[in-house]
Amino acid sequence: MLMRTDPFRDLERLSQQFFGTHGTTAHPTMMPMDAWREDGVFRVELDLPGVDPETIELDVERNVVTVEAHRSSPEQAKDLITAERPRGVFRRQLILGDGLDTSKIEAAYDAGVLGLKIPVAEQAKPRKIQIQTGSAGARDAIGA
Repeated sequence: MLMRTDPFRDLERLSQQFFGTHGTTAHPTMMPMDAWREDGVFRVELDLPGVDPETIELDVERNVVTVEAHRSSPEQAKDLITAERPRGVFRRQLILGDGLDTSKIEAAYDAGVLGLKIPVAEQAKPRKIQIQTGSAGARDAIGA
C-alpha cells in the first residue's frame, strides 16, 4: 500500500548531525512515521511534537500525500544554553498505492502525533467469487 522511496533520508540526517543544520524551506527536516493496515483502513502516524497545528498542511495530488509543518525557534532567547531540537520546516511525502481512496482521507492531530486514516478503495478489498458448476453454467461463465 505504501511505497517506501526516500533514498536521501539517511544523508539528510547525517548532514544535520555533521553540519548542525536544521529544517529550512530549502532543506526540510523529516518526521518519523508508522504505517499499517487495519480493518479496511490504511493508518499513518507522524511524530510532530511541539508543532503548532495551525502550521500543518496536508496536500493530496493523485496518489501522493504531502505533509508539511513548521516549528519556530523560541522567541529571542537571549541566554539560550543549547538548541538540539530541530526547528524550521518538516516535510514528508507518502506515495500511496492505487488501492487506496485518497478522496476520503481523514486527519487528526493529538499529543504531537498527526494521524491519517486512508480507506482502502472498494475495488481493492478482498472478495469471494462465486464458482458456477454444471456444464451450462460453466459455458455461460467463459462465453462458450
